[in-house]
Amino acid sequence: MALTRRPRFSLLRLTTPLVVVAVALTAISSTMPTPAVAQEGILRKWSLRDLFMPRREPRVDPFIMDEPQPRKKIRKTPRKPKATAGNVGRAADPAVPVVEKLPDARVVLVIGDFLGGGIAEGLGTVFAENAKIRVVDKTNGSSGLVREDYYNWPEKAKALIEQEKPAAVIIMMGSNDRQQMRVADTREPPMSTAWTKEYTGRAEKLAKAIAETKVPFLWVGMPAFKSSKMNTDMLAFNDIYRAATEAAGSEFVDVWDGFVDEAGAFVTSGPDINGQPVRLRSDDGINVTRAGKRKLAFFAEKPLNKLLGITPQGTETVVPASLPQATPGELNVPVNIDRTVPVSLSDPELDGGTELLGGQTAAKTDPRSPGEKLAVQGIAPTAPAGRIDDFSWPPKPLPAAQGTETTTAIIRR
Repeated sequence: MALTRRPRFSLLRLTTPLVVVAVALTAISSTMPTPAVAQEGILRKWSLRDLFMPRREPRVDPFIMDEPQPRKKIRKTPRKPKATAGNVGRAADPAVPVVEKLPDARVVLVIGDFLGGGIAEGLGTVFAENAKIRVVDKTNGSSGLVREDYYNWPEKAKALIEQEKPAAVIIMMGSNDRQQMRVADTREPPMSTAWTKEYTGRAEKLAKAIAETKVPFLWVGMPAFKSSKMNTDMLAFNDIYRAATEAAGSEFVDVWDGFVDEAGAFVTSGPDINGQPVRLRSDDGINVTRAGKRKLAFFAEKPLNKLLGITPQGTETVVPASLPQATPGELNVPVNIDRTVPVSLSDPELDGGTELLGGQTAAKTDPRSPGEKLAVQGIAPTAPAGRIDDFSWPPKPLPAAQGTETTTAIIRR
């Protein structure tokens, strides 16, 4: 059996077609026009892809010179402010214009701690458009009634009143007083028996010192705080402030209900003076926001206007020191009046009449209504004469006009 010989594949046979194709491509590429990008001096690496899928070059108009086009400005729309707990569901509060105060504007002096400074800011907003009222903030943020060595309010209050000559004084302090107090030679813990007795005496001393200056004042109480222990102490402080203020003949302003919910618990957000939900307190549960300061001032606004003589319409009422006395000739009143005859309150001559009101008693009527008598007792109301359900016999006589109309109607039928 003869064996067939397999043909050998030579490397030359395989590479020859490739060489021929490469030479052909080189010849074709040499005849192709140079791309526009290459003419502009931008070198681009050529590949086989350009032969089968040529790149589209930008169309160049020879009659229009290429000039760099200005970049279009993109108008950015202003971002809307993020919604927070203080402005949910409401627009931004417009800025209240502050008018220039008159030289003789009456002064409202505010003293106290950092919460007192907050109510001073709120009252400044209240009277921003009133040129006759100026709010003066003389608070000390770290002060109180405990550290008299740091700031002695009974002495400072008198000095400030003599300096500012206010028409009214607002007091708000107590946030810094939950600390030890030196009583005699010992340091008493807060809210102990000796501590409470000394603190009460200092509150009475401050209220008495301001009352001696003959300047009316209001003592604004403490609001609720985030700490439950602090809330308990603030309630005790408010009782002390109320007793000291009323003993000095002034008024205590309670703001507690404005910063708690229906159950009496502390709230961070709540209704503002317009009933809109806002953030009243900061995250620490102690400080107040701008809306909270305005709400503090809202509680003190009405009694303060009463002290200043400002009516709800914003006008001031002037109360004279003494009313003018009428001359005897104007009213024909005797000059010397020793005594007058007692006048009975039931005297009809007071109104110029001869009979008292209610002297003639009206006839008693049946208290039962016609519907009640018909539904309960079955008694129908008496039909008026001439009506279709009037079954009385003989028929009741009709008035002349009514009888004529009825007869005419019958004849027409």
